[in-house]
Amino acid sequence: MADDVPAHLSQFLAFDFGLKRTGVASGNRITHSATPQGSIHAEGEARWAPIAARVTEWQPDALVVGVPRHPDGAAHDNTRRAQRFARQLRARFGLPVYEVDERYSTTEALAAGARDADAAAAAIILEQFLRSLA
Repeated sequence: MADDVPAHLSQFLAFDFGLKRTGVASGNRITHSATPQGSIHAEGEARWAPIAARVTEWQPDALVVGVPRHPDGAAHDNTRRAQRFARQLRARFGLPVYEVDERYSTTEALAAGARDADAAAAAIILEQFLRSLA
């Protein structure tokens, strides 16, 4: 998954995309850890201003998007929505965007007792991505 991530990319912002809420987490390659940064409660075009604010605040080198799939790996409607969101991020911010299989990240966040499951899921997605880096 992360074999093609250049070594100079060290700061990341991750998103657990949802139609109504999008979880956000920040993290870096050095510590291989991620921190939930809250969720954006907005739909459609309204989500872009708060996302832009997070990108400006954190100044990431690249973005990571969790892409959901069925347990057997098959795509579904939300898979395509998350992939579209990743393409929109790339176009709007001009940053590399990496897609990560996010099956069970929200379930894992809820099982851990997260108060903001979407942001916690974004952190889980980002930590999974960071662990895959050499």
